[in-house]
Amino acid sequence: MSRAENQTTEGLGYDAVLLASFGGPEGQDDVIPFLRNVTAGRGIPDERLEEVATHYRANGGVSPINEQNRDLLAALEAEIARRDWSLPLYWGNRNWDPYIPEALQQMYDDGHRRVLMLVTSAYAGYSSCCQYREDIAQAYEKTGLEGKIDVVKIRQFFYDRAFIAPFQEALAAGLEDVRAQLAAKGEPDAQPKVVFVTHSIPTAVADAQGPDHVKAEYGTDAYTAQHLAVARTLMETVPEAAGLEHSLVFQSRSGAPTTPWLEPDINDAIEEYAAAGTRGVVVMPIGFVSDHMEVKWDLDTEARDTAAELGLAFHRAPTPGTHAAFVGGLVDIVAEQLHGAGGQAPARGEQVVPGDWGDICCVTGCRPMLTARSGARRPVAESAPAPSDSAPSDSAPSAQAGPASR
Repeated sequence: MSRAENQTTEGLGYDAVLLASFGGPEGQDDVIPFLRNVTAGRGIPDERLEEVATHYRANGGVSPINEQNRDLLAALEAEIARRDWSLPLYWGNRNWDPYIPEALQQMYDDGHRRVLMLVTSAYAGYSSCCQYREDIAQAYEKTGLEGKIDVVKIRQFFYDRAFIAPFQEALAAGLEDVRAQLAAKGEPDAQPKVVFVTHSIPTAVADAQGPDHVKAEYGTDAYTAQHLAVARTLMETVPEAAGLEHSLVFQSRSGAPTTPWLEPDINDAIEEYAAAGTRGVVVMPIGFVSDHMEVKWDLDTEARDTAAELGLAFHRAPTPGTHAAFVGGLVDIVAEQLHGAGGQAPARGEQVVPGDWGDICCVTGCRPMLTARSGARRPVAESAPAPSDSAPSDSAPSAQAGPASR
């Protein structure tokens, strides 16, 4: 890639981008080692992990997420090349190869010293944001590179057009499909319900997350509030959705059944909607950026089967994936950080979800850090929560700490 005018490493302050994600197995032999990584420190025996592994076993032991990340990486590289930047991209995962410490070492060996970290989660929250900062802290410790290479996490982007535009298109298409299904069934006057869905998390974790002004405005925890704001924006900006009912539900609940998690579960909700007279649903997976295992299993298998048993028309909308607006918008957000570091007028991503969001990642439950400059130093207090709390907006297995609840 050639270097564009004013796009020098010195001027921009950063010289590489790390795409950070959850990771997933790529074959049957990888499944149990991967789940051991996810549940490290919990002492869960392999026999119980094998119960969790059924979703991966049914897919040949392969999680879709790694291939999706390769596709996203290639799309981002192409967009960066189109803009004539000299900004190499690397990829590192929390729980499977390529691992974040190895990516950090490779970036250092290649001569990079100031790195932006782009996480494959749109929302602020512990597992979708703060834990990635802890991953970098652990990578520093493993590689001995603390003080030698600086990693700065890019802000969350759920409120940007990059994330919203693909879902606007998907919602319009989903409504058209469900209405066609209803007409074919002789129910042309039936109105579909829009069901927004995201990964559930323990209610105690949700309640502990701020910031307070978001909790006060929405009357709920900040994690739920972010998703409610996205759902409201989509309903208000997609003409085809005017006048329709919508709801926010949850999926992929895991861990001990005695621990309260955010509800309702999507399958329970679909049953309630059918009992109340709903004849079709458009499922919008707004908690996710790609069609990984939880989308494929929890929505395309379990939720679809629930709807079919009840005779409901069903459509699951795609996630942003490598949609052109998503890819271009992510690069705009990278540019915002680059120009800000270079003292130039930032080319910001376009906020379309109303609200005073700012960069709320570091105030939604993160551990204290030794320095705010990198946002990625070793935590000085508290250990990470149990793995059952991890990656709710990323790509955790749908039963990280034990068999799925459904």
